[in-house]
Amino acid sequence: MEYRRLGSSGLKLSALSFGAWVTFGNQLGRGEARELIAAAWDHGINFFDNAETYAEGEAERVMGDVIADLRLPRDGFCVSSKVFFGAVKDGRPTQKGLSRKHVHDACHAALRRLRVDYLDLYYCHRPDPDTPIAETVWAMDVLIRQGKVLYWGTSEWDAGQIREAHAIARAHRLHAPTMEQPQYNLLHRERVEREYAPLYADLGLGTTTWSPLASGLLTGKYDDGVPADSRLAQEQYAWLQRSVFGDPAERRRERARAFSAQARHLGIAPATLAIAWCLRNPHVSSVILGATRIEQLRQNLDALAVGERVSPEDWALIEAATA
Repeated sequence: MEYRRLGSSGLKLSALSFGAWVTFGNQLGRGEARELIAAAWDHGINFFDNAETYAEGEAERVMGDVIADLRLPRDGFCVSSKVFFGAVKDGRPTQKGLSRKHVHDACHAALRRLRVDYLDLYYCHRPDPDTPIAETVWAMDVLIRQGKVLYWGTSEWDAGQIREAHAIARAHRLHAPTMEQPQYNLLHRERVEREYAPLYADLGLGTTTWSPLASGLLTGKYDDGVPADSRLAQEQYAWLQRSVFGDPAERRRERARAFSAQARHLGIAPATLAIAWCLRNPHVSSVILGATRIEQLRQNLDALAVGERVSPEDWALIEAATA
């Protein structure tokens, strides 16, 4: 396993991490989750990502139970949660958002579900138009000073909002956000590569990126349609299918097919190659994986070695095919 610093902080995360989105508490039970986390740990993964809203809190309960059952040393792993959407479906106003109250309540609820005394990383899952950024910065600073959170960050905030949070923190000598969690893959590159580009040096921003496979589109399994046993074929993920395939003008499926062809030419599994591409970016602190089977996880972990076998010329062809 390779380990990378989280931006300019001293925290080192595994270059590949493991997340619970749309799997734990939905597709997977505790037994399957235990096997996956054990395999991830055995391969050197030290960061496990979660959020209050995943399976309405059940994903965090499953992860917390499994980590406790495996008796992983607390000083050997990092665990995250995210706050904004809430853990209660159609909850009341105080059960979502980034108000001081919900940030406080959600943090303590995540600690209980994950069965830990503190969160290593705590993210604002989306910007909250109804809460001043200053209020959220102060709330996060309090949690850090209380020892409930070690590093806080954002997820899918724009560059201006991140800069504003840093400016508020500097003005009041508060803890500023350390990291951002954006989507990043061959079909979704603009924000990480262009919008955030000045922030890496100016603010020391780290990134823990999600959806390296574009929700499965870059695995090749949707090249000829939607298999009946796939996640996108399930009724509860109809919203995700619309997001994955996108607007026809984006040509996402055509670009994904072109990528699959390049992967076959190189003799590399498309999923492995897509993750290896994400790892090439030095501003990516960790790529979050989401597997439902041990075989998937092992194939994804192969990305660490695969990247070294692909020539600069071949990477250029891959990028041209998906442009």
